[in-house]
Amino acid sequence: MPYSEAVTLRQLRALSAVARLGTLTAAGRALGLTTPAIHAQIKALEEAVGTPLLQRAHDAQGSGLTPAGAVLLEGAERAEAALAQSLTRIAAIKAGRAGRVLLGVVSTAKYFAPGLVKILRTLHPDIEVSLQVGNREEILRDLERMRFDLTIMGRPPRSPPVLARPIGPHPHGIVAPADHPLAHRAALSAADLEGETFFSREEGSGTRILMTRYLDRIADGRPFPIVEMGSNETIKQAVIAGLGLAFLSLHTVRDELASGSLVTLDAPQLPIERHWFLVQNIGQSEQPAAARLAETILGLKGSFLPRVPGT
Repeated sequence: MPYSEAVTLRQLRALSAVARLGTLTAAGRALGLTTPAIHAQIKALEEAVGTPLLQRAHDAQGSGLTPAGAVLLEGAERAEAALAQSLTRIAAIKAGRAGRVLLGVVSTAKYFAPGLVKILRTLHPDIEVSLQVGNREEILRDLERMRFDLTIMGRPPRSPPVLARPIGPHPHGIVAPADHPLAHRAALSAADLEGETFFSREEGSGTRILMTRYLDRIADGRPFPIVEMGSNETIKQAVIAGLGLAFLSLHTVRDELASGSLVTLDAPQLPIERHWFLVQNIGQSEQPAAARLAETILGLKGSFLPRVPGT
């Protein structure tokens, strides 16, 4: 039975050189080996496969392949081609021209993240870019576990230690249905908002934290009724239905503002403009492909972000 684990690349290259050049001596010169060394390589290869691989040529001036030798040479050539291809791909990965990158984004960023992924795939077709969307708690957990190569969020965490770089503006405001009594009124005051119900994401979300701070500031700590909902889409539909107001990232309501189904209120100190950040765990080894994509994202200077009507 052939022992494939005993076959080495050196042996296969010796066989290939003999087949190409016709003699052991010529093969040795090409490979920088002595004729006895080439003979030893061929002999070890024949013992490994259990059959002769070379035979004397008809003119007795050299060596040719046996049928088994021809089959093995064909396999050797495929192996060399596969190895060369693998080395080329490794070089591309090292240079950041190829590889796999997992991009994690908070749920508020899902309104522009797919478009960004399309841009990245177009600019870097040999880099496989995958997208994962989650709430802030989920994204922070996976960021700490070093699951993501790159992360986009609105408020960088204090832990784990991260490298956070701004990638573009992130406006926030209060939205209402177009027929709301406060709609289209200028210079609203905190008193105008009293008694209004606000729909909000879960505690711990970046938008919820920003909303709570804003309402506390303008109302001097007086509480507003808050109804918690699990997604921005549900919140938007509740507001459109006239059930209350919402403090949201204006990137999440771009289409509704454009269509007129929602409007922003001219409330005090609004819109609040924060930033989107490209975040990476400092303790994580940066892959060249991720570094290349990070450079591209920063170079886009927020051109992939939604353009919000009226801001």
